[in-house]
Amino acid sequence: MLLILLVAAGLRIRGIGFGLPALNDPDEPLFMMTAVEMLQNHSLNPGWFGHPGTITLYCIALVSLAVGGIGVATGQYADADAFVSAVYADPAILFVPVRLCIAACGVACVDLTWRLGKRIGGPRVGLLAAAFLAVNAVHIDYSQVIRTDIQASVFMLLCLSSAIAIVEHGRLRDYLLAGMFVGLGCATKWPAATIALSPIAAGIWRIAQGHRDARKLLAFAAAALGALVLASPFLLFDYPTVLHDLAGEARPIHPGATGGGLIANLAWYVGHPLYFSFGVAGVALAAIGTVLIARRNRTAAIAVLPGVAAFAVLICLQALRWERWLIPLLPFAAIALGYAVHALSDALRWRTGRALPILEPLVALLLIVPMLQAAQHRATERANDTRQIASAWIRAHAPPDSAILVEHAAIDLVAGPWKLLFPLGSAGCLDARKLLARNIRYAEAETFRSGRPVVDLGNVDLAGLAGCRARYAVLSHYDRYRDAGADYAPEWQRYAALTRDGMLRQVIAPAEGLRGGPTLYIFEFSGAR
Repeated sequence: MLLILLVAAGLRIRGIGFGLPALNDPDEPLFMMTAVEMLQNHSLNPGWFGHPGTITLYCIALVSLAVGGIGVATGQYADADAFVSAVYADPAILFVPVRLCIAACGVACVDLTWRLGKRIGGPRVGLLAAAFLAVNAVHIDYSQVIRTDIQASVFMLLCLSSAIAIVEHGRLRDYLLAGMFVGLGCATKWPAATIALSPIAAGIWRIAQGHRDARKLLAFAAAALGALVLASPFLLFDYPTVLHDLAGEARPIHPGATGGGLIANLAWYVGHPLYFSFGVAGVALAAIGTVLIARRNRTAAIAVLPGVAAFAVLICLQALRWERWLIPLLPFAAIALGYAVHALSDALRWRTGRALPILEPLVALLLIVPMLQAAQHRATERANDTRQIASAWIRAHAPPDSAILVEHAAIDLVAGPWKLLFPLGSAGCLDARKLLARNIRYAEAETFRSGRPVVDLGNVDLAGLAGCRARYAVLSHYDRYRDAGADYAPEWQRYAALTRDGMLRQVIAPAEGLRGGPTLYIFEFSGAR
């Protein structure tokens, strides 16, 4: 198990500085700016509750305090303001430590999967499950990004372990712990609340068996609500912002992520992230393992499957579909896969009448090799991201003092001899260097964004489009709106208007077989500076 954890840590730390100083993930700046703003305001109120993300934001704030405090104490920065200015100039100063914190949570998920797998199927199942999750490409991917999904998974796994303890022992502390983990998970990401069905099902089963657990079940509910309020008290104190942010998250369509209903979304999750990260044999065996757990393990069927199934149904019912929403289900898929491999070994031993100690490791290895290949594939994608290739093209071709419009956070170009313009909703296209120099706050950016789902050229007010004229335009969302013009006619109108007089100089697409960033279109405009 120690070896598995070391492998998991190595895979999650490798390449963790991807993209920096550019910010390839569009949501990372949201979390970082919000947490830094909390520190600047000397406030515990995040002022944003979209996920709600409170636990993640508090963790970012603590890491920021540690990094900044050490920097000031050692004389690297004159004061806190100097530290913040340094982070805006070079995000890697703070982004790498925070990403390492998320990676540590990813490794914790591997450890918790081992523990949960042991309780469901024994030590071998636990080890197999941990090994499968350790090398899972999607889990590795999001263990390197500042988001809420991995941290929510930690609390969901802890809740499932407590739910099993409720079935086995029914102690009050098991109910209280389960409630606490539900509350903390919900304070991290709203859908984690579905995991509450597991301890609820466990409590109802015990009551049906004649145990007097009704009051304990009420204690569970009180613990869940109490943990949520204690972890994120401003959900009550700032409820108008909560309602506003929840409304902003409930979007029916999103470029490149619009779903197709329960069945279509389920097929997408199985056929894309699960298939890619587990392989066809892994997905098939995980499905078999799920059925076997439901039929053979009464404790897991009562205490684990209800919450897991509820979460799966919830994400498949959403109007949108995102790969990252699958993250909390990956540990269970790994456990189901380990359970199936172990059951296969037992079945062959029973049929042959001989012990086959080499079978489980051999099957596991055959499954892990393609999973490692998928993980390497993702690492290669990140190392060859189209946005960094576009920056290299600009350095090679754009004359000094040229104005360049960029849709992604190309902070790697800020130090160059160009004027960078960045589209920011109702504010139009603004000078990126000036925005960073004055340490733009998230609240200001959100005001300009005005509830728009994406910060890009398509969401700039038409009146401000003239201010987006530049010598070069590096467009990362161009083809998404072009290919879905029926759904995004106003957004596509902006791209068509801006690029009408431009010359397409370069199309930078991911290399064949890779998914390293969006396809970027670089236009040049004659007569523009």
